[in-house]
Amino acid sequence: MGGSSVSPCDLDREFAPQIAQLLATPPPQSAQEYYDDLIRSKKHNGIRVSYIGKHGKGVCANKDFAEGDLILKDQMLVGAQHSLNKIDCIVCSYCFRFIGSIEFQIGRRLYLQSIASSIDGTYERHCHGNDVGSSSSCSGATKGNSNAVPQEVLISLMDGDTSLPFTDQFGLPPVVACPGGCEGELYCSQSCAESDWESYHSLLCTGSETEPLQRSALQKFVEHANGTNDIFLVAAKAITFTMLRYKKLKRKHASQNKKDESNFSCLMEAWKPLSMGFKKRWWESVALPEDVDSSDEDSFRQQMRDMAFTLNNLDLVVASPVEDYFIYIDDLPESEKEEAEKVTGPFLDALGDDYSVPCEGTAFFPLQSCMNHSCCPNAKAFKRDEDKDGHAVIIALKPISKDDEITISYIDEDLPYEERQAELADYGFTCTCSKCQEERPN
Repeated sequence: MGGSSVSPCDLDREFAPQIAQLLATPPPQSAQEYYDDLIRSKKHNGIRVSYIGKHGKGVCANKDFAEGDLILKDQMLVGAQHSLNKIDCIVCSYCFRFIGSIEFQIGRRLYLQSIASSIDGTYERHCHGNDVGSSSSCSGATKGNSNAVPQEVLISLMDGDTSLPFTDQFGLPPVVACPGGCEGELYCSQSCAESDWESYHSLLCTGSETEPLQRSALQKFVEHANGTNDIFLVAAKAITFTMLRYKKLKRKHASQNKKDESNFSCLMEAWKPLSMGFKKRWWESVALPEDVDSSDEDSFRQQMRDMAFTLNNLDLVVASPVEDYFIYIDDLPESEKEEAEKVTGPFLDALGDDYSVPCEGTAFFPLQSCMNHSCCPNAKAFKRDEDKDGHAVIIALKPISKDDEITISYIDEDLPYEERQAELADYGFTCTCSKCQEERPN
C-alpha cells in the first residue's frame, strides 16, 4: 500500500514515531469524551456522537425530529473561501457573512472583472473542486462583456457615493480591516477579526506588521496555492490553528506549574480537534482507478502523495444577498419595479448569469463530518433564509425518532447504483444502505 512507501522528507523519517502517533486514529474513549464535551459546550442537546458497529462513529438523535426541523448548526473548525470566488463575493474571513453593502458587493465584483477583462480580453471564474469531502466545483466565464458599466460608476458604487433603490432592505455588516494590515482578509466585526487573528491569521498575515522575510515566504505560498490548489490554504489554517493552540496550552501549563507536561503531549492535545476529523492521508484515500494495475498501486499512491493532503472536508456555501436583492426588485409591484429597473437593470445585465454566485469554499465541520452516508438519507445540508454565515446547517428530510442514526448523502443519491458506488469509492467504502441493497445487481 502507498502508506508504506518511503517519504522523500528527512523530517518524516526523523520523527516517524511521533508523526505516526499524531496521525493514528484516536482511541474510541478519547474521541467519545471529546465529542461529548464539544456537544455540551455548543449546547447541541438534540444529538450525540456514538460508535455504530462497522461504520465507526456516527451521529444519533437524542430526541424526535419532525420533517423540516433544524437538527444542527455546526461551526467550522477551519475553512477558507475559494481564491477566485473572492472576486465575486466579499465576505468575513472568519464567519463568512457577506459584508459592506449591496452596492459594494456589485461594484467591487464588476470592477475586478473589468480589470481582468482589460488585461487579457476575457474574464474567467472557476473554483478548485479539490477535495475528497467536496462534491461541487464552480465554473463560468464572461467573454468581453458588452454590457460593461463604466469604471467611474463602479468606483462610485464601491465608495458609497451612488446608491441603488431598496438596498436599505438588505443591510450588511460594515467592513473591518485585518488587525495586521493585510488587504487579503476583511471582517464583519472587531470580534471576528480578533478571533481569526488568535486562531489562525496571526501566523498567516502578509501585512506591514509581519517581518519582511516571513511576509515574502507567505506571499509565495499564497501565490503557489492560488496557482495550483487552494486546499493548501485550508491546510495552512489547520497547521496554524494547531500551532497557536499549542502555544496557549504551553502558557496555561506554565501558569499552573505543570512542568511534567512534555512538548509532544501538548502538541497532541493541540492537534486533538483536527485529529478527530482526520481519516487518511489523501493519497491513501483515493480509489485505485480502473486503468491502474494493482501491481502499480504503490507508484500511483506516491504520485497522489505529491499532490495534496486533506481533512474530511466539506463544501462551504453562503447564499449571496445580491441574488436576494435582484429577486426583491423583480417581485416589486409593476410600477415600482419599472422605476427601479431603470437604475438596477444595467448592473444586472453586466453581472449576467453570475449575479447569484454564492460564497464558496472548503471547510472542516467537526460534527457534520461525523455523519455517515446513506443513499436514502433522513437529513441534508440546507441553508435557510436566516442562515447568513458559514455554519453547516442540517435539516431533517423526514421524521427522525429518538436514537435513530442521522444520515446525509455525500453524493447525488439519484444517480444509478453503479455510478453511486463509483463516486463513493473515493470515500473508502461500499454503500450497503437499504436503497443500494435493493438496487444491487444479483
